[in-house]
Amino acid sequence: MQALAKTVAWWGFGLGVIFGFFANKTNFCTMGAVSDVVNMGDWGRMRAWLLAIAVAIIGTNYLAYSGAFNITKTIYTGQTLSWGANIVGGIIFGIGMTLASGCGNKTLVRVGGGNLKAVVVFIYMAYAANLTLRGVFAPIRVNFLQAPALTSQLPTNQTLPHLLQGMLGTGLEQAQLILGLVIGALIIAFVVLNKDFWENKDNFLAGLVLGAVVVAGWYITGKIGFAEDPESLQEMAFGTNSKLAESMSFIAPAGYTLELWAMWTDTSTVVTWGIATVFGVGIGSFLYAVATKAFRWEHFVSAQDMFRHIIGGTLMGFGGVTAMGCTIGQGLSGISTLGVGSILTFVSIVAGSAAFMKYEYWKMMREA
Repeated sequence: MQALAKTVAWWGFGLGVIFGFFANKTNFCTMGAVSDVVNMGDWGRMRAWLLAIAVAIIGTNYLAYSGAFNITKTIYTGQTLSWGANIVGGIIFGIGMTLASGCGNKTLVRVGGGNLKAVVVFIYMAYAANLTLRGVFAPIRVNFLQAPALTSQLPTNQTLPHLLQGMLGTGLEQAQLILGLVIGALIIAFVVLNKDFWENKDNFLAGLVLGAVVVAGWYITGKIGFAEDPESLQEMAFGTNSKLAESMSFIAPAGYTLELWAMWTDTSTVVTWGIATVFGVGIGSFLYAVATKAFRWEHFVSAQDMFRHIIGGTLMGFGGVTAMGCTIGQGLSGISTLGVGSILTFVSIVAGSAAFMKYEYWKMMREA
């Protein structure tokens, strides 16, 4: 079982390298995608994100249809819908990533490219994630945002195929395939049938590769790494922190990474799938930056700039854990399962970021 867990972690590292390399190459940035739409009306990077979502949806639901992956064995697809945490956490994360000049993924990509501001953001984001998981922020998350008044218990798992299979008049497997293909195809049509999208081929490359990495992640942790625990005789995912299938996500794993560094000599702390992907993305981005001679040191220009990024990183750590994912964790991996909570989080992140950008523009014009 230890060997299996190590295999899963190594796969996570490898996929993380690919993710980081191509995210840097294509300038893939979810915060940048929202900013482009809000401030310039440019949908290029947003369509790249949507294409990645479509690829991930089709691939993930095909895995579920074929029996290669039990889609209910993830943190995104349970019967408990913590809609309050999804919405509030998503909005807070959206504001945080705007202040920090990028989401968790972009922070790791920038660290690999030599951005010292991103190093500070990563530390505060990871520490705030730990405080929200098990520390002083945890009671706020559990007692208020995940309280019964803001949580719904669904009759079945919260994925759209589970909820709509009766309406479709099909079995669960068929519903997963049908909805996955239809929703994925509609998103792809919206993306590729716009001629402006093809002006930058990197957007197509980003959507295709990063979406495929998410599908590969589900297969590794949900198929290769999924086995029976010889002690409890229960099936579980080996090599992941949640003991459930995981794919790409960077907020809680950033916290686990910080914890690993702080408790390095403790034999109970090991490199898991999430930690390995964090390292992988940073190294993949570094390899691209060095190969293209784009690596350069960047630093804060003022104390105000530093304070802004610290607040942004802290909000991302709190919001990402509360919403159970970031723009990649919920907005790509989670949404690929067609989970209702993931859809709520995705919309909330975009809304929070867009609203805060509008507020900052209004404030700037008022002071001008």
